[in-house]
Amino acid sequence: MTGNAVPFRPPEGSPAELQALFDRQRAWRWRAAQTTAAQRQVILRRLYDALRAHRVPLAQALAADLGKSRAEAEITEIHPVLEELQHMIRRLPRWMSPRRVASTLALTGSTSEIRAQARGVTLILSPWNYPVNLALAPLAASLAAGNTVILKPSEKAPNVARALRALLESAFEPHLVAVVEGDAAVAQALTTLPFDHIFFTGSTAVGRRVMEAAARNLTSVTLELGGKSPAIVHGSADMALTAERLAWGKLLNAGQTCVAPDYALIPEAWRDELVVRLDRVIARRFGDGAWLRAGPDYGRLVDAASVERLQALTESSVAQGARVALGGEFDPAGRFMSPTVVVDVTPDMPLMQEELFGPILPVLTYRTLDEALGLVRRLDAPLALYLFAQDPGVTERVKRETTSGGMVVNGTVLHLTNPHLPFGGVGPSGMGAYHGHHGFRTFSHERAVLHEGKFSAAGFTYPPYGRPLPRLAAWALRQLERQSGPRE
Repeated sequence: MTGNAVPFRPPEGSPAELQALFDRQRAWRWRAAQTTAAQRQVILRRLYDALRAHRVPLAQALAADLGKSRAEAEITEIHPVLEELQHMIRRLPRWMSPRRVASTLALTGSTSEIRAQARGVTLILSPWNYPVNLALAPLAASLAAGNTVILKPSEKAPNVARALRALLESAFEPHLVAVVEGDAAVAQALTTLPFDHIFFTGSTAVGRRVMEAAARNLTSVTLELGGKSPAIVHGSADMALTAERLAWGKLLNAGQTCVAPDYALIPEAWRDELVVRLDRVIARRFGDGAWLRAGPDYGRLVDAASVERLQALTESSVAQGARVALGGEFDPAGRFMSPTVVVDVTPDMPLMQEELFGPILPVLTYRTLDEALGLVRRLDAPLALYLFAQDPGVTERVKRETTSGGMVVNGTVLHLTNPHLPFGGVGPSGMGAYHGHHGFRTFSHERAVLHEGKFSAAGFTYPPYGRPLPRLAAWALRQLERQSGPRE
């Protein structure tokens, strides 16, 4: 090498560069972990201020990638993160405080506490459907817990990925927060590194691969997945309210929402009325005809392949006996699909075999609530379950006899906006939860700490066990079992 040669610099996303970035964050992780509540509040305020300063380019990027209007970008992407940050900043000192817990009589002389400890170097793999919200909300939780973060945004929303990188590089040094752009190969390379925690939002299929990769390093994971979230409409439901809220939850972000109602179950006698009411709501909220395309309120699918996939599922189901009752217009080149309702759907049709993730609602009918609940239980546990009913007895029964990550009664989607509620799945729809304190705990290790005093009852149990004191201790423990056993 000559004296004027430029040293080789690996291309961004290469294994060598990813390893160097990981090593840089690992070297900083103990500095981050030892920050006080006040110092972490400064970090969160820095993120808050940067998000406010970059809200216009973020909104422009969301419009370019997903066709989101400025209002929808503010309501579903930017404001929820700002609200989450405010919630965390106010409560962080209390969350970080050690929690004293009781000790048993056998531990007389000791005190016990639980301390929230940073996990270390964390990886966030964020999706394309809400590419700002679902990147920055877990990022905020990880920073609140005292971690360092590498964020890999989805390559399917490239304009947003670049805007996120500009935002975060304006606020943080890469030893604390770094953004890595690239395709699925880059994400796969990242998951081979020994992170202390991986937070993934995406499909169940990819979630399995992330978990497999994490297992090789015994890395803990949070998986926010999806599935077929049902909307059960009971005969006691307010049909006008049902149609309004079902259409909103289904068509938000053109149906590309992990907790969107994926199919509806309704008594046979009410099906046609629901279809008519949905038609009216769609026309009133989003427009019809040419205005549906030209108006600012209805988004686009992320790519042509998504439109083609939904068209194939619909046409295959129609070939098996289903019927398109509303919509049914597909334009892959324009990334457009009209709001679509398909009736006469049965559980074995293609529309019921996978998460739809688009503006299409299959409607299935049932004769009894037992039949509806049986179908929901036969399918994988969903990320969300929606029930429309005015009968309190029905509501309690559905709560008892089904499982899902979350549930909304007489509404859709709104449960994930409450920072006091955990948001997450169960089984194939995910593991772990976040938002508010639940996010802080997800990115923390809850460390058990016991202080044994100078006098400790444990001394009575030391060997040799033939001495009177250990024998007396064993006798005393047996008496305690009789006095405070299973009767409590």
